[in-house]
Amino acid sequence: MMTDENNAEPKTVNRRAWLKLLGAGAATGALPIGGAAAEGAMHHPAPKAASPADEPVPVYEFLNGDEAAFVEAAVDTLIPPDDVGPGALELGVAVFIDRQLNSGYGRGDRMYLQGPFIEGTPQQGYQLRMTPSELIRNGILDVNAHVRDQYKRTFDALGEADRVAVLTQLEKREIQLPTVPTAIFFNLLYDLTMQGYFADPLHGGNKGKASWKMIGFPGIGSMYADKIEAYRNKKYMSEPMSIQDLL
Repeated sequence: MMTDENNAEPKTVNRRAWLKLLGAGAATGALPIGGAAAEGAMHHPAPKAASPADEPVPVYEFLNGDEAAFVEAAVDTLIPPDDVGPGALELGVAVFIDRQLNSGYGRGDRMYLQGPFIEGTPQQGYQLRMTPSELIRNGILDVNAHVRDQYKRTFDALGEADRVAVLTQLEKREIQLPTVPTAIFFNLLYDLTMQGYFADPLHGGNKGKASWKMIGFPGIGSMYADKIEAYRNKKYMSEPMSIQDLL
C-alpha cells in the first residue's frame, strides 16, 4: 500500500527522538531509518554469525538459513544497540519476524488475494498477489541479488556502513527491486522490526521486556487507583508485566 508518508522524503530522526515519537503514538507509522542508522554506523560491529555461548541459538520456523541471516543483519542495522538501550537482534526481533511470517498473518489468511492485481490508491490497502511471507522471501532474494552485483557478497556479509547504505537506498526507493515493490518491502520489514522490538515477549521479541523497561512502559493493563495519592506529582516505576506473567 502506497501512502503519502511513503512518498515523503526521508527525515533524520535520531533514536532518542524516535522513541519519544513512539511513546506519543507514532508506532503505527513508518519512520525513516536513514539518519538513525547512520548515526551509529561506525560504532556498531556487524552481527556475529552465531549467538553468544550463553544464549540459545534461535530456532526458525519459516526462514531458511540465508533468509535468517538477512533478517538478523537487517534488524541489527535498523535498531542497533546504543547508549539508549539494547538492539533489535539481541531482543529476539528476528525470531518475532519469523513467527509472524509462519503464522496466519504471514500466509495472508485474512487477506483477499484473488485479484485483479493493480497498483492501488493509498485508500485501497494491500494490492499484491503475494502474501506477506512471500513478499519478504522474494524481497530478500531481490536485495541479495542486488548486493551481490554491487558488493560481490550477500547483505549479511556487508560491513555496518554498507548495510546502512543499502537500507537507506531501499527506504528512498533508489533501488528498484525486480520482483517486489521496493517501498512496500522496506516498510513491511521496518514495521515488523518495530513491532517485534516493542511487542509482548510472548510473541518472540522484546526479550526480558527490555524495551518496555527502557521507555517505562508498564506492559499489559493494570489498576493504579491505589497509587494515585501516594505518587501524586511523583515518578512511579513498576516492573512491566507481560502476557507470559499471567500464564
